[in-house]
Amino acid sequence: MTIQTVNMPEALQPYWTQLDCGFPRVAEVFPDCMREAQALLSDEGLTAYIEHARFLGKMGRGAEPILIFLEEWPEVAKVVGEEVLSDIMGFVRKMWKSPNSKAIAPFLQSLPATARRLHTSEQLRDYIAIAQDLMESTTGSVHGIHQTFPSPGLPEMFKQISQLLGQMSLAGLKKWVEYGVRYYEDHPERQIEYFSLQSADSKAVLMRERNGTLLVNNERKLVMYLRGLWQDEDMLIPYSSAFDELRKPIPYYDKLGIRLPDVYEDEHGISGLDRYRAALAHIVGHRRWTKAIIADNLSPFQRMAAEFLEDSRVEFLAMKEYPGLRRIFLALHSVPEEDACDDEKESGLRHRLAMLSRAILDSHHPYKNPYVIEYAQRFRGLMESGESSTQEMADLGVAFITKTRLQSDNLPKTHFNNTLVDYRDDNRQMWKFIEEGDEEEAFDEPRKIEPGEELKGLPPRHYHEWDYKNQSYRPDWVSVYEGLHPQGNAADIDRLLEKHAGLAKRLKKMLELLKPQDKVRIRYQEEGSELDLDVAIRSLIDYKSGAQPDPRINMSHRNDGRSIAVMVLLDLSESLNEKAAGSEQTILQLSQEAVSLLGWAVEKLGDPFAIAGFHSNTRHDVRYLHIKGYSEHWDDQVKGRLAAMEANYSTRMGAAMRHAAHYLEKQQADKKLMLILTDGQPSDIDTKDGELLIADARQAVQELDRQGIYSYCINLDPKADEYVADIFGRQYTIIDKVEQLPQKLPELFISLTK
Repeated sequence: MTIQTVNMPEALQPYWTQLDCGFPRVAEVFPDCMREAQALLSDEGLTAYIEHARFLGKMGRGAEPILIFLEEWPEVAKVVGEEVLSDIMGFVRKMWKSPNSKAIAPFLQSLPATARRLHTSEQLRDYIAIAQDLMESTTGSVHGIHQTFPSPGLPEMFKQISQLLGQMSLAGLKKWVEYGVRYYEDHPERQIEYFSLQSADSKAVLMRERNGTLLVNNERKLVMYLRGLWQDEDMLIPYSSAFDELRKPIPYYDKLGIRLPDVYEDEHGISGLDRYRAALAHIVGHRRWTKAIIADNLSPFQRMAAEFLEDSRVEFLAMKEYPGLRRIFLALHSVPEEDACDDEKESGLRHRLAMLSRAILDSHHPYKNPYVIEYAQRFRGLMESGESSTQEMADLGVAFITKTRLQSDNLPKTHFNNTLVDYRDDNRQMWKFIEEGDEEEAFDEPRKIEPGEELKGLPPRHYHEWDYKNQSYRPDWVSVYEGLHPQGNAADIDRLLEKHAGLAKRLKKMLELLKPQDKVRIRYQEEGSELDLDVAIRSLIDYKSGAQPDPRINMSHRNDGRSIAVMVLLDLSESLNEKAAGSEQTILQLSQEAVSLLGWAVEKLGDPFAIAGFHSNTRHDVRYLHIKGYSEHWDDQVKGRLAAMEANYSTRMGAAMRHAAHYLEKQQADKKLMLILTDGQPSDIDTKDGELLIADARQAVQELDRQGIYSYCINLDPKADEYVADIFGRQYTIIDKVEQLPQKLPELFISLTK
């Protein structure tokens, strides 16, 4: 039944009749919506507008969809064109016929922001195709139960789409969506977290696909810029501006390092990299020339003025040292319009300070305000005197506030438009507080550690993991925690060496042959480092007797030393606690004996080597335990750690190999060898696909090979033929009889390094 209203204009009554809507809320807004539609849409567009609105009102989802459509579509059509409406409504109908009808309202609500980001009908159609793929891929059954359910992630993505398209191209959005579908297709709760940008994986993939210049990709260049031009160095710490639309963090520095946005896009003809350089130059200027002053006696307005002028001072000094910065600062500094602020309705103090800051940097500024001109000249006079200071800037700022004070400065609404200079920091280093308030912290106070916040070991190191299905890396997927292995009784290892005294004696003879010799003579050289006396005398005799003398009367030397660095990586997973076949000892105990003999042998040879163990309890907790470092000798401390070895949890091999390579690649050696001792295939409790971690380990082997590291696996699993060659190629040995491990391992090492 159609609602007849007395307020409906007669000219709109035919449209209202055609709409045939029974919602009172719609009747209230319909005249205003129609006036906008008539101004923006063609006659055909108006007909389609009413027709599709009628459908939305009749489909059984309440008044929300038709209200959103009536209010938003004319503006969307103005941006992307009327012709895309059929595609939009086609997608709406598909959602309506599927279990996803609850996503219709979020989709329609997101259209204006989406249109502003995409601008064209072609791009909007591509976006609809991405959303449709998400809907069709995640609508189905859970855990094999054939029960139709709506896509959990679809409405969540629509709620975040403005933020997503603000940071990614459509190609990046497509990859981001595909990642969420692939890994959370059968986990509705995790899918909601992913598509609502709550999960770490979602943010990590977003960071990978973001537009602009990433700090992480340019950190080395920026660190060299700091060192080379400013003789300053500090840790560069990225923060994300992507997930905080309200607070909008800005650069700053503290005792832990310099904080910068994780990404900068090109702006005003300045590259993202130069924007980073501008921010660093400004921060280093503060570190070099700003001296903290007392803030307690200054009002918030006076402090704001002091900060604007001090920012200008450090940039003025920076440009004096490096004139090329002027172009960057001027391009990035806002240029507020002089008449943009309505002094009767909003506070204009920030606007006046932004004009003054611009006038200081740009002598060709367009401003006529006499106070702006006067104080810009006073600033330049102070700077030319060569004795400017932070306190003088504060005094000048207080004077400017006093001279330009207006009654409207106290209004709650402040004019912010075009006043932000986003490469400048937050000036927290500029102030000292005699009495700290709830929101204030003295800059020179030591960092407070809250109860329970004390650091426990090293922070995790994050590694990518290879996804063989997608043929790409999962970004920052695995967290590796490293630590020093606990100590045990070193005498236990000495007893193991005594037990194998006969084997040690045989190994010793083999080691004598491998020990490096300092120099080897190379004789019969026409050019060499010294005269070979025997050959020279023989040649002289030949010459005296009329025969042709041998011209090869010199000799040279070459070093015959070994240049090998070794990393022994031990799988310490739970399966090592099992008894070895035909033995009373566990695989762990036999591994201890083998590694003890190997450690003794390598120490005899003098090769730099390290020993580490690993196990995992999901991707969030991979433990890497240092048993012997490269700088340590084979002593009681190392033996004590080896004696205390325990086996627990699972085997996430790829992450452990990457972390071990982090240390091995830094060794100065011609050959770098990583020996992996394991009793089974890579696995973990959070992976259902057995091939996943095998493929990742294979990828890790290839990465090591590119780093110049030769990896070799000693596998104790009788069934290892099924997978070990797939990981290591021909670089492996299977020891079927585990009790032979103490003998085989040192001999294998010798054969690999002779």
